[in-house]
Parts: sequence; C-alpha cells; structure tokens
Amino acid sequence: MLYSVSISDSLNQDVQNSIKKIGNSTILSIGFMLKIYNSIAREKQDFVPLIPGKVKIYVCGMTVYDYCHLGHARVLVIFDTVIRWFKANDFDVSYVRNITDIDDKIIKRAQENNESFEVLTNRFIQAMDEDSLALGVLQPTYEPRATCYVENMISMIVTLVEKKLAYPASNGDVYYAVHNFPGYGKLSGKSLDDLRAGKRVEIDFNKKDPLDFVLWKSAKPGEPCWDSPWGKGRPGWHIECSAMSEQLLGIHFDIHGGGQDLQFPHHENEIAQSEGAHDHPFVNYWMHNGFVRVDNEKMSKSLGNFFTVREILKYYQPEVVRFFILRAHYRSPLNYSDQHLKDTKLALDRLYIALKEVKPIDITTINWNNIYAQKFKVAMNDDFNTPEAIAVLFELASNINKTSSHENASLLKALGGLLGLLQQNPQDYLQYKNTANESNLLAQNKIEDLIQQRIRARKEGRFEDADTIRKNLLLEDGVILEDNASGTTWRRQ
Repeated sequence: MLYSVSISDSLNQDVQNSIKKIGNSTILSIGFMLKIYNSIAREKQDFVPLIPGKVKIYVCGMTVYDYCHLGHARVLVIFDTVIRWFKANDFDVSYVRNITDIDDKIIKRAQENNESFEVLTNRFIQAMDEDSLALGVLQPTYEPRATCYVENMISMIVTLVEKKLAYPASNGDVYYAVHNFPGYGKLSGKSLDDLRAGKRVEIDFNKKDPLDFVLWKSAKPGEPCWDSPWGKGRPGWHIECSAMSEQLLGIHFDIHGGGQDLQFPHHENEIAQSEGAHDHPFVNYWMHNGFVRVDNEKMSKSLGNFFTVREILKYYQPEVVRFFILRAHYRSPLNYSDQHLKDTKLALDRLYIALKEVKPIDITTINWNNIYAQKFKVAMNDDFNTPEAIAVLFELASNINKTSSHENASLLKALGGLLGLLQQNPQDYLQYKNTANESNLLAQNKIEDLIQQRIRARKEGRFEDADTIRKNLLLEDGVILEDNASGTTWRRQ
C-alpha cells in the first residue's frame, strides 16, 4: 500500500536521489544500498560483504576494572543498532565484542583492592552485563575474554618474530618493529616521521624505535603470568584483539569498530600485527564513533566530569539514555548535559504518548512500501543515520495524532524496535519513577487514589477541590493528569 504523504523538502540528497516516479505514484527506490563511512578510506563507501548475505563484525569492548561510563554506553548502543539493522535486512551476523580481562590497569586495581584479578574482572563483567541489559543491548554472537586466548596470542607473536616484524628484548619483553611494516600509519593517515615527531619523549633502551610497541610483557613479581618462549609474562593489549578476531572471524572480515580514541594507536597496531602475520588484508571497513563531551568539554576523570551508566540511570530511564545516544549521528560528538537528557525525555514522551492514544498492533513484517518505512530505510542505509531515522518516527507520531491510524501506530512501534526503542507498554514508560527521586515521589497507588478523589469531587460539583488536586499533583510530584472519553490517565512530567 502506498500512502499519499508529501515528501519533505528537508530530506537529504541521498533520499532525494532515491525518489522516482511510477505512473502517478511517488515511491522511493531503495534496496539494501548501505553506505558506510570507512575511516581508512576517509569517505562513505558502498558496503559489499565478503560473503553475500553474511557480515562479520568485531568491536573493541571494555577493559573491565571499573563500571561502564557513558563512552562505553555509546559504543554498546551504536554497534547494537548496527547489528539490529543488518539483522533486519536478513544478514547472517557474526558479531564479536571482546572483553579485556588482563592489562596494567586491571592488575593495579586488583592490587589496590587486595583481591585477585579474576575476582575483580568477574565483578565488573557482571556489572557491564547489567548495564547492557538495561540499555537494551543484545548479546553479541561471541564475547571472548582475552585470558582464554593467550595461546593464540603467543602463536601470533612467534609468527611475527619469525618474519622479523617483532623482536625479543633483553628485559624479556617482545616488541613489534614498526619500521619493518610498510603500511604502518595508513589508518591514522600519518607517516612514521610524523608519528615520531608527535610522540612524547620516552626513554626505553629496550626498543629499537620509539614507535615500537609491546606484544609480550615479562612478568613482575606477584603479577599474573603465562609461560611463553620468552619466559613467564602476559600479552600486550594490542595483540589481544588481533588474536581473538582471527580465531572467531578469520584473518579477513568485513567491519571493525570502536571508539575514535582507539583509531591510533590500537587499531593501527592491530592492522600491523594481523596483516604482518598473514600477508593478507585484515578488515574492509573501519567504523569509529565520536567522543562523548560533557557541557562541551571532553569527558575525563581528570576534569571531574566523568559519569558511569549506573549513576545516570538513577535519574533517567534506560531508554531515555539509549534515545539520547541515537539522536546524534554516531560519528559526531555526543554532548552530555542534564538539559539535553531532559529534552530527550520530553521528545521520547511524545512518541510514547502517540502510542498510548492509538494502540499499535505487533507486526512481524514491516511493509517497506510505506512511505515512512522507505524514508527510514534510506536514512539507515546512509551510514546508519539514526537522527534522520528518528525524524521519521516523529513524522509518524504527528500523523497518528491527526489520523488515529492504527496501521501507522504499529509501524511506529516496529520501526522503533529496529533502534531498540518504543517496545515498552506506553503507560509503564510514562509512569516510570526514577530511583534517585523514589523517596520524594508519590507511589502509583497514592496517585490513583488522588485521581479517584478528584473524580468524586467533580461528580459532587466541588470543582475547586478537583482543580487543587490536579495542581498539587503537577507542582509537587510532576504528575500530569489527562482527561479523555475513557476516563483519566496520568504520566510523570
């Protein structure tokens, strides 16, 4: 079915280019024509999978020595949305999001806490899983822990040493010889001379070049360690991802993702390790999400503007946080502030109010001939442009408010589901009570008791008393009453 809805002049050029005329009907001509901004090419490129109908994705996950912060949440939500979009287009997805459960920070924190690194990491892995679940993040296909792949890391290091791309040092460490890999710097776009010039002065007489990085660290007394050809020690951080991606996705796969801060040196070093070891291309598309900023300053512990996910969730619903993340394009900076979260809450309220007024029907198949669905698809195919896709949701909500269309309400919920949004019961969402304000807000049964008192007052002609109840609920507890033909409903402001 085609809908007689005008196509907004504000549509971006990619959408305009997709519009064609068939007879007297205007439709959008869109298959799965996905474009991805490829960091290594520095441009949007058509996505062509290595194997038709299949996609292999690796994303650098958390180093588990503390709770997830908003930057971690952004990575989790963005690539969860990427995965959802591929699955919605019938791709067979293999998604790896690793866990770094051994490194310097973990060892230091465990020693400070006087506990084993295993106890520390297990505790924060559980916390990460709780935060992910709250944010509606689906489980990846594989979630490997670095400590389970140490033998694979050792094997890759042995290969790099044999190929003269790495060398053991006198202190028991093994270093990657950056100058022996001709392609080093192709992801960052910098030459070795540029990189050396920008590197801080570092005195390490075990390195042949200041840019060389460690593949294997010799064990210090009391540290966790594994046996290796170079003595007891543990892997360096960069080798972990190269080994785990090789084991789970192969030596060549489609997409590698992570935060912009990982582009150099971590991802640059992964390329050097993997392509150096196998003489084979490593990844076809590199995706990097932008930084999180707090009141226009980069989020950082040193600046004291550092927020964990669970701190934020005391004040805002998880879906509001997810919606806040997706309202910005993944490559743009995400600017956190209380006002932005409050604005996001009001915006998400509008979508849920539309679904509350016109009850949707759960649908398993989206009619992509619907003009709204087509515009949504074009937006997502344009480098996962979630702001444009969300704009379509608001167009749908406006149409629902005017027409009371159950079909469009169902479509709104279905399209929202592709972003991990709008799947709650609208009344439950609108009546949600944040834990930070729990002691200060009226419980649901008390609110409903006051509503009944107001109804009785109106029936008895005590309209001033009824108005007082309404005003007090709004002023003291942020409860909005809504009268309609079926009675009185309420939601939190």
